Amino acid sequence: MQALRKHYPEYLMEALLLGIFMISAAVVTALLEYPTSPIRQAISEPLLRRFIIGLAMGLTAIAIIYSPWGKQSGAHINPVVTFTFFRLGKIHLWDAVFYILAQFLGGLLGLVLAALVLGNAVTDPSVNYIVTVPGAGGAGVAFLAELIISFGVMLMILFVSNTSKLAPFTGIFAGVLIAIYITIEAPLSGMSMNPARTLASAIPAHNWTAIWVYFTAPLLGMLLASEAYIRLKGKRSVRCAKLHHHNHKRCIFRCGYRYPEVDQRWLLSDKLPNS
Repeated sequence: MQALRKHYPEYLMEALLLGIFMISAAVVTALLEYPTSPIRQAISEPLLRRFIIGLAMGLTAIAIIYSPWGKQSGAHINPVVTFTFFRLGKIHLWDAVFYILAQFLGGLLGLVLAALVLGNAVTDPSVNYIVTVPGAGGAGVAFLAELIISFGVMLMILFVSNTSKLAPFTGIFAGVLIAIYITIEAPLSGMSMNPARTLASAIPAHNWTAIWVYFTAPLLGMLLASEAYIRLKGKRSVRCAKLHHHNHKRCIFRCGYRYPEVDQRWLLSDKLPNS
C-alpha cells in the first residue's frame, strides 16, 4: 500500500502509455490493412505497408519515451522490460508488480477503446484486433524470432542508456529498432516482444494461437540480454530503469544518477532511497 500510495502516478502513466501505443497500432494497421481503406487500396505491396506501419509505430514509441509521462515512468510499456530491470536490481518488488499489472490493463483498455471507436476497421479479419500470431513457419520459428528481437532490443537499451554520450538518444534507438523489426520480422511472429501487447489483442479476438510463444520468448530473450550485459559490463554499470533519465521528472527506481554512492551498495540492502 505504501508503494501504491507514493507511486500510483507512475503506474497510471505506464497503463496510459501502453494504451496509447495500442490505439496507435490499431489505427495505423487499420489504415494500411483494412480492405476498404484508401491507403490500403493505393499500396498493394505488403513490404511497403509494413515499412509504413513500422515507421509509424517507431515514431509512436519515440514520442512515448520522450513524453512527460514517459520521462517520469521510464516508458517501459512492457512487462518483460520491467521484470528485466527488476532482475537487475533497479526496481523495488511492489513497483514492478504494479507496473506489470498496469501495463496489462492499459494495453487491453486501449485496444478495446480503439475497437469501439473504429468498429469494423479493427474487428475485420484483415486486422483482427492486431493479433500477434506465428507466420507460415509455425510456432518454432516465431519463438526463435521473438527471442532474437527481444534479446536485441534489451541489449541495445542496456548499452545505450548506460553510455553517457548515447543515453539521451535511447528512445530514438528503440524507435528505429521497432520500425526495422515490424518491417522485416513481423511475417515470422507478428512482432510483439510484449506479452501485455499480445494479450490485449488475444482477449477481444478470442485468438490464443501459440500464446505461450509471446510470454516465454520475450522473457527469455531479455533476460539473456541482461545476463550478457552483466558479464560484459557488470551489474553495477546499470544506472537506472528509465529509458530517458536526462530530465527533471522524479525517479522512483534504485537510481544510480541520484544516489551513486548508494547504487554501488544496492546488493547489500533492500532499504534504499525511493522518492
